[in-house]
Amino acid sequence: MARHEHYYVPAQSKWPIIATVGMFTTMFGLGTWFNDMKAAHSESHGPLIFSVGGLLLAYMLFGWFGTVIKESRSGLFSAQMDRSFRWGMSWFIFSEVMFFVAFFGALFYVRTWAGPWLGGEGSKGVAHMLWPNFHYTWPLLNPPDPKLFPGPKEVVNPWHLPLINTILLVSSSATVTIAHHALKKGHRGALKVWLAITILLGWGFLTLQAMEYREAYHELGLTLGSGIYGATFFMLTGFHGAHVTIGTIILFVMLMRIMRGHFDAEHQFGFEAASWYWHFVDVVWIGLFVFVYVL
Repeated sequence: MARHEHYYVPAQSKWPIIATVGMFTTMFGLGTWFNDMKAAHSESHGPLIFSVGGLLLAYMLFGWFGTVIKESRSGLFSAQMDRSFRWGMSWFIFSEVMFFVAFFGALFYVRTWAGPWLGGEGSKGVAHMLWPNFHYTWPLLNPPDPKLFPGPKEVVNPWHLPLINTILLVSSSATVTIAHHALKKGHRGALKVWLAITILLGWGFLTLQAMEYREAYHELGLTLGSGIYGATFFMLTGFHGAHVTIGTIILFVMLMRIMRGHFDAEHQFGFEAASWYWHFVDVVWIGLFVFVYVL
């Protein structure tokens, strides 16, 4: 039983309960914040509740993953457990794919059907009677009701910061692959260098995206409130940026583990899972660059 050769049964854990409380607190705070819910004669406590939930989730992730790492380093995991981890990570990435498919689907629906209908085109062009002076074009710089949702002055130039960010992410996908091959061959010096370069490329991407957002808000008038174009732009790029942030943190944790001597050619799924996630983030960005910035 000490070696758990066939099936690993973990000990009782507090982490699932903390995860449940943290997720509920985070989402309750987010809903309270976005809907500006507050008691009489007081300001909304949504941001505070959201922050508390976020701290609980951070505590849970640090503790739970730390427990899994200790179990792995103790030799408790069998080949069956390794398969479980791989299936779990595969389904997690699949759920993330479906998450972005929903947002890409919303963008496709607006561009292909809803927008043209409001402009008088297609089988439901009768919707044009709502705003008879509206002429549909994409990007939608002139929304149907500019008093309610004023459109942006301009759109982001795809051949400036977005192109540089594309180069950075595609390059980072190559560097993390080189690092992975170095790990398999036992070249730990090269592994550390290429993984550190990957982290720097991810950090550079986030820095440039912050600069792009600042330009969009203050110079182009492109905000979440600037009609459907602004909403879809920031929902897609914002959630992707959040995933890049998470991926960069994951890779940094992998680097710290490697510095402590973790992983080898036979036991390295933690690093492999991190590389899967990073490649997923890169592929999503290519889709964003094409369908949000260019087309």
